[in-house]
Amino acid sequence: MAYNIADLLEHAVDAVPDRTAVVCGTKRVSFGELERRANRLAHHLADQGVRAGSHIGVYSRNSIETVEAMVAAYKLRALAVNVNYRYVHGELAYLFDNADLVALVHERRYADLVAGVLPKAPNLKHVVVIDDGSEADYAGYGGVDYEAALADGSPERDFEERSADDHYILYTGGTTGYPKGVLWRHEDIWRALGGGINFVTGEYVADEWTLANEGKESGGLVRLPAAPLIHGAAQWAAFGALFTGSPVVFVPQFDPHEVWKAVQDNKVQVLTIVGDAMARPLVDAYREGDYDASSLVALSSHAALFSHSVKQEFLACLPHVVITDAIGSSESGFTGIGMVSKDADHSAGPRVNFGKQAVLLDEEGNRIDPVPGATGRIARGGHVPLGYYKDPEKSKTIFVELDGARYVVPGDYARYEEDGTVTLLGRGSQCVNTGGEKVYPEEVESALKSHPDVFDALVIGIADERMGQRVGAVIQTRPGATPDFAGIEAHVRTEIAGYKVPRSLWVAERIGRSPSGKPDYPWAQQYAREHEPAVDRAGR
Repeated sequence: MAYNIADLLEHAVDAVPDRTAVVCGTKRVSFGELERRANRLAHHLADQGVRAGSHIGVYSRNSIETVEAMVAAYKLRALAVNVNYRYVHGELAYLFDNADLVALVHERRYADLVAGVLPKAPNLKHVVVIDDGSEADYAGYGGVDYEAALADGSPERDFEERSADDHYILYTGGTTGYPKGVLWRHEDIWRALGGGINFVTGEYVADEWTLANEGKESGGLVRLPAAPLIHGAAQWAAFGALFTGSPVVFVPQFDPHEVWKAVQDNKVQVLTIVGDAMARPLVDAYREGDYDASSLVALSSHAALFSHSVKQEFLACLPHVVITDAIGSSESGFTGIGMVSKDADHSAGPRVNFGKQAVLLDEEGNRIDPVPGATGRIARGGHVPLGYYKDPEKSKTIFVELDGARYVVPGDYARYEEDGTVTLLGRGSQCVNTGGEKVYPEEVESALKSHPDVFDALVIGIADERMGQRVGAVIQTRPGATPDFAGIEAHVRTEIAGYKVPRSLWVAERIGRSPSGKPDYPWAQQYAREHEPAVDRAGR
């Protein structure tokens, strides 16, 4: 069987060709139209020398064309490379080189940056430009208009046979250095993130046609991934939906009011977000506007902290909506999921049920018995990545052998709880060691953001002569709020142990995060170095 992204999508096309596939703003395409347009682009790229295994950069905000470009790559057994649209010259030059791009599809607004980088990417021979209404010039490097490229290509599905062993790549956000390409087999990423496994029971989908056939019978659910498609959470929310014949709705770039308008106008049933960075502005926008969200039945957060206080705000605004919180990463795929309820414990980070293939390991790489209070590194077996692209040494740091099986250990820590769930504590590399006690940023951030005046927060370790490190935090207050630092500290002390409470506090106009909402801890460290703290209790 070909558990291949292109094959799985083509099964949905064959099942529901006339059903709406993708909506963005006023534009929409059916599954049949998406197929024909992706075929045309694939044939155009093939005519330019793109082959199986070639790397095609996709440098765009969310759009129908972005989806088509990715699908076109997979149809050719090529790899679509996600290019972060916030990158500047140096970052783009690094990515174009590291990812071995031979072709690029980009929005016209980025033409000047592309023109500056192309001389440093001699293997990148062909560029297709999506018209976004801007006027940047791309004639100087021979860019081809996207619609003209489609007009030249055949709409037929006459490609070579594909394999579950074909490769997929996802470049990480690079908040701890330059981005790294996580390389997967198609079947592995499908099983880990794309619906090839039941996330609750751990059972595999029976065959490659199951999702399309079930979607044909059920009618599918209208889904809106709010994150950018440069992020794995949005890619797999979208592809997982398309495999089931479900329509996918996008906004070009995250704007909370535009998200609610899209929910209302398209009767969206499932909304997926990336943690508090999207959840908080969405709740505020919902209260400010007069939006009809009665169609919404489920909201799911992925890949970043979704604090209890914000979940409760959603439940208050949308009591009819089922809210879930999933954990995982670009390296691990799905690791666990939790349902949100009003009586949930919110004394630390997200609490979830582990996936069937997830375990905790100690520092020596041994499996930890699931006893309450035991803390260790999250590891996931089963379908895992091949490794980091062109970086075998880095790959060795996150893959381990356990009982003859291969596990990925991306660096997140968690704790077993009495009810059999686990609490996510955060990335070990960001752990603060204060006087011998380990403090994980996410549980402190959750406590800070449960205060009504704190809109966002990042927690960092600050060098301390007596304690080694002390806990510090950069916070963003709500508009119009005058921070009462004593009140914030008193509130946080009711949520977490005293040694975890920040002793140094900075206030920023806006917290640094990636386009997908992931925390930028290097930004927080730099901000702390360059600004005087509002509160500093060093040595106390």
